[in-house]
Parts: sequence; structure tokens; C-alpha cells
Amino acid sequence: MTDDWKRQLDRIHAEFVRRDDPAAWVTEADAVEASLRYPHLAVRGPVFGIAVQDQRSGPHWRVLKPVTDGTPQQARDGLNSHLWFRAKDDTDDAATRRALLAAVAVLEREPVDELEVLGLRYRVVRGDEFARSGDDGLEPPRPTDREPPESSWDGRHLTPTPDIDVVLDPDPGDTGVAAAALRLGLTDFAYAGTRFPTEVRRDSQRSVTTHPGIALLPVGFGVAERADKGWQPVGTLMPTPHDARRLLYGGMTETWPLVYQFDDEERAVYAQAAEAFRAAGRANEVRVADTLYRIMRIERLVRIGPDGPEPPRPSDQDSYGPMKLHPTMDENGTVHHDD
Repeated sequence: MTDDWKRQLDRIHAEFVRRDDPAAWVTEADAVEASLRYPHLAVRGPVFGIAVQDQRSGPHWRVLKPVTDGTPQQARDGLNSHLWFRAKDDTDDAATRRALLAAVAVLEREPVDELEVLGLRYRVVRGDEFARSGDDGLEPPRPTDREPPESSWDGRHLTPTPDIDVVLDPDPGDTGVAAAALRLGLTDFAYAGTRFPTEVRRDSQRSVTTHPGIALLPVGFGVAERADKGWQPVGTLMPTPHDARRLLYGGMTETWPLVYQFDDEERAVYAQAAEAFRAAGRANEVRVADTLYRIMRIERLVRIGPDGPEPPRPSDQDSYGPMKLHPTMDENGTVHHDD
């Protein structure tokens, strides 16, 4: 540990102790124990979202659209829709609507990663997902991870994403020592190994210099399956362990039988396993035949540079390009569906 690291951690530790928050101390102890049981980091790959900066209220960037999209273009599409609906629903001023629709027009034809509209800077931001692993595989949820107030299994009580309005700050000052140590430890993180193409490794190494700060996003949860080829993620990032459990339950009972065209015997096997998993309440694993499914804990980082969060890298891939997503709207707010 360098002297600079030690000084930073000592400062954070002193501030943490002064808070006199027993609940935070329990969470801190949980984090330390997890780092010992699951000491390795497994990179899952990039994710993208939208951040916004209002320079009138300060230099900080806040998350506008969750950093969960698989490609930069998906995030651009989210910004396209955000601005279009602002023009439709949030203003009666023709000049304001023209400015918003002009930005929408740019997003319909160009893969831009930053726009300034009505005094706000919008940026496509790039993050990395990673999970911890140990001798028994990927880290499951921790006892101190938040759960929804109502553990519904029918999908009607969806937990809101915790990303919205999160400040992308590499030194938030109100987290524990374990989180601070993680941020410091990730400072030099870059992709390595031959499974990553040369240009991906090069861009990753360059970002260590151009965007040296590390901001951590709220933890998420997902489903992983373990078969002959090791652990593989299944589905999308969820905000709580129970939302991930519900995703797994729905996959076993509804989605997978349709997608994979299960026969009657397979349907019965998965249905029986799903009901046992549900009956267990807060179980984090279920086995079906030779496959083990586990609820895993997923962490995310965003790199921060002198001008804010890192945008997409040249080596990040899109599977499609910009397109028109919504009907034409004029400056008076009239939507023309015949265009």
C-alpha cells in the first residue's frame, strides 16, 4: 500500500468512525468479510447509460438513465426518447420545444455521445460490470443488501432503479473504508488477456490515464447459471436480490419453456424446482438437473476524468445505428403520425 493510499484510507476511516452509525458499521463488517470470502473480481463487460450536468448548479454529473444498457446506441435511444417526451409533455413554449426537437433530430441521424440542450449537458457514459468470486463461485447477495419492502412474486411490485440522480463522484466521502479501498484498488484496472482484442486492451489501458477516478454505482443483482463451461450470466441487472429471484422464477415457469420449447417433462421439472425455490423465500440457489442457478451480486464502476464521466471508447461496439424512434412533432406540440 502506498503512503498516499494509506493517508486516504486513514482519513476515510476517521470520518466513518465519527459518524457513529451502527447500521453502517454492520454493513462495513459485511463488506470486509465478503472481500475475504470472494477475493477475486470477474469482469462482465461494459454497460452504458446517460448522465446530465447542469453547470448552473455545479460541476457534478448525475445519472439520468440507468447505466445498464449493453451498447452505446441503446443509451442514445434512451436520451432520444427522454428529449422527445420532454418536448411533448413538459413544455408549452415553442422555442423550448424547438431546441429539444433539434436535439432529437441529431440523435436520429448521428451516433453522438454528448449534446448540450437548454443549458444541460447530456453524455453517454460508460461503465464496467464486475462480480466477486471465491472458492465456491460467484458472490451471492450479502445479509445487509437491501430488499424491497414487499417481496411480491407476480411482477406487479417492481423496485425502482437506484441509479437515478446518483452523483458520479470519485470521492463521495460518505462511504466506508471497504468501498474506498475498492475504488483505490480499481484505479489501475484495465482489461488484460488474449480473450480481449488488442484495440479493447489498448483503449482500456488508455482510460486509466485519461479517466483515473473511480465512481461506484449502486450494487445490482442478477442470475448466473453454472454448467460444464463455468458460470454464465442469465438475464438483466436487477435492483434487489428479490427482483433477481423473481426474474429467475419467471424464467423457469414462463419464459424459458417458451423460448427453448420445453417438452412436458422439462416443463414439469422446471416448474417443480421453481416452486421449491419460491417456497424457500430468500434462497439464492436452485438446481435443475445438471445446472445450478445462483443469484449473484453485481458491482459497477464508472471512470471519471477532468471533464467528467468516461464516454464510450472507440472499441465499444454497436449492433445497429441511429434511427427515428418517434413520430414527427412540430413546435406547437402537434404529433404527426402520418409522416
